[in-house]
Amino acid sequence: QVQLVESGGGLVQPGGSLRLSCAASGIIFSINVMGWYRQAPGKQRELVADITRGGSANYADSVKGRFTISRDNAKNTVYLQMNSLKPEDTALYYCKVTQSIGMSYWGKGTLVTVSS
Repeated sequence: QVQLVESGGGLVQPGGSLRLSCAASGIIFSINVMGWYRQAPGKQRELVADITRGGSANYADSVKGRFTISRDNAKNTVYLQMNSLKPEDTALYYCKVTQSIGMSYWGKGTLVTVSS
């Protein structure tokens, strides 16, 4: 059974930093894409960033230059380094992985709150 465990969320002041982690277990087939999505209250879930197994990353325009996604293939873990955080970054952040056979899995989310 595939499980995704996210960590690293919390309360941070504007301009601060956080690092999210998502570890996948129970993986049998290799993971093609690992990504982070977020959902703010009253809004739809949106892609923040994703990264292929080969390391090619894709970012939402709103986070380019501030967030960096990375992954450790040996550990089936993806990270999101978030710098220069803004109040509009406040959301529930979800991890998603897609295996080589096309199956996708979601984590339960970790809350990021940016507030003074």
